[in-house]
Amino acid sequence: MPDAAAQVEIPKRALFKAAEVCDLVKVQPYVLRSWEAEFPDLGLSKASGAPRVYRREDVEQVLRIKHLLLVEGLTLAGARRRLEDETSPVAPDAPAIDELIGRNARERLTAVKRGLQSILDLLASRVGVEEFRLAPPPSAPARHARPMAASRAKPARGKRPAPRSGRAPQARRNGR
Repeated sequence: MPDAAAQVEIPKRALFKAAEVCDLVKVQPYVLRSWEAEFPDLGLSKASGAPRVYRREDVEQVLRIKHLLLVEGLTLAGARRRLEDETSPVAPDAPAIDELIGRNARERLTAVKRGLQSILDLLASRVGVEEFRLAPPPSAPARHARPMAASRAKPARGKRPAPRSGRAPQARRNGR
């Protein structure tokens, strides 16, 4: 990416007003205010109630944010994460990669690779053996399906089954 600050000539001053930043970067004031909400380190106010002012670094960061959003197509959260990743220093006491995976990792990986290659060679050397393929399980002989007898059928939900004897059901008492 060409440096966004190089494309826009920023005057050699220490502080800028919000309107000046908007003119330099070509964004509306409400856009700059919304970016301030997402990027809390952007801009500074000298006293409570005083208008926010921006340092030269802030103007360069606003240009970078604009590039990330409009050119690279990132969201505000994505742009914030990208800027955090770019500015976060690497811890000097971070363990080296060799310590994390072990000093002899290359030798172990080479041994695993040799073992896998020997398995492939073993499988390839089988002459006359059919190629291994997955096949569906053999189908079981079909059973003759019989419809259920009417007397064994389950009644519909909520209804009482018809009595098996030839008698009619007794009338319910209490209006139930």
